[in-house]
Amino acid sequence: MEGAPSRIMTWKAIAAADTKMRTAETSPSFLPGANERFITPRLMAMTDDIRGVLAPPHPAGRPFIMGGLIVLLIGLAIGAWLVWLGLIFTLFCLYFFRDPERVPPPRAGLFLAPADGRIVAVALAAPPAELGLGSELRWKVSIFLSVLNVHVNRSPVDGVVTRIAYRHGAFVSASLDKASEANERNALAIRLPNGQEIAVVQIAGLIARRILCSVREGDPVTAGERFGIIRFGSRTDLYLPSGVLPLVVQGQTMIGGETVIAELAS
Repeated sequence: MEGAPSRIMTWKAIAAADTKMRTAETSPSFLPGANERFITPRLMAMTDDIRGVLAPPHPAGRPFIMGGLIVLLIGLAIGAWLVWLGLIFTLFCLYFFRDPERVPPPRAGLFLAPADGRIVAVALAAPPAELGLGSELRWKVSIFLSVLNVHVNRSPVDGVVTRIAYRHGAFVSASLDKASEANERNALAIRLPNGQEIAVVQIAGLIARRILCSVREGDPVTAGERFGIIRFGSRTDLYLPSGVLPLVVQGQTMIGGETVIAELAS
């Protein structure tokens, strides 16, 4: 019972702090003035959505955007149909190659989603043989990126890139399980500060035919940092270290660089 008073005091302090915050939020100095607009959480969420859609494009999209603008300009001299074609293509590329900022959780030991999209598989599998990480089974989380998702890949952890291996392959639909083995892919091994290694694999899809990776072997990376992009529909696989369990299930929607997939202590 010796710890009871301190526990009671803790809860009293929490209650007092909560009351103080609620009082401050309804005080005249906190509330908007007569000519000011009250910003609700729903309005803030809508603003964030708009900001995400209008995010600047990734550098990999600039040639496509410039191509669309050129077609648009040529259409001014040829016909309206070409103007509309160029305009639609340009707007699609601006949307597809959007590259919004992300805010990774500050806690150490987390494994973040390496891409936006929907989880299509959570299963035990061996990492790609070309990375030399052994044949021991570990948990693999597969994320499918549709053409509507942000296609920028982000590092799931802090660490150092120890190996990058590109392998040519097929271009079956990235939503299928066999895409992990059959499709063209670029695999990265990243060593964590504690010496464990993970694998992140960029996989081309039925439409995606170009994988870009902006890091090299030996480069340090931080959680949430951009390391590449896959053009026009794809898949990204994350192989967790041995003994680390995923905290996600099939069907969940991921936000690259923000959603927690696993924790080192789990």
